[in-house]
Amino acid sequence: METNFDITVEELKQLLEGNEPIHLIDVRNPDEYEEDNLGGTLIPLGDLPDSLDQLEHLKGQDIYIHCRSGARSARAKQFLLSEGFEKVHNVTGGIMAYREL
Repeated sequence: METNFDITVEELKQLLEGNEPIHLIDVRNPDEYEEDNLGGTLIPLGDLPDSLDQLEHLKGQDIYIHCRSGARSARAKQFLLSEGFEKVHNVTGGIMAYREL
């Protein structure tokens, strides 16, 4: 199986409801996060390049990235892959799709 697969909001929901903690990164803006969030770590997309030090310990671990619709998180995934992160997963549909479950 590819290590950098995208996941659906249904799969994310299963992960969040499971017993294992996951590394969930929210790349939306602070105002969007304040309005509604899934409990992930807020690192706005524009701040991601300056936040690599805080994520360094996650190299080799699964990281799940979400945003509003999946576009920003797809860009964040590509950026992290280019920086040597090995297991980065974009949540397709983002929080908008998640809230429709």
